[in-house]
Amino acid sequence: MCMFCAAIPMVATTGVVTSSRQRQASKLAVTQGKPAPRPRVPTGPVTAGVVVLLVIGSVVYHTHFPV
Repeated sequence: MCMFCAAIPMVATTGVVTSSRQRQASKLAVTQGKPAPRPRVPTGPVTAGVVVLLVIGSVVYHTHFPV
C-alpha cells in the first residue's frame, strides 16, 4: 500500500476524533455552566481538504509511476 493510500483512513479517523473531542469539550463546558470553548480549527472542512489532496496524490502516483 502506498503512503497516500495508507494516509487517507488515518486522516479521516483523526478528523473524526478531533471533531468528537471538540464536541465533548463543548458539552462539558455547558454542563458546568461555563461558556462553550470556541473550536480552534474547523475540523470538517480541513479533514475533507486533506483527504481530497491525498486522493489526488494517490491518483497521480498510481497513474504515473508503475509499480
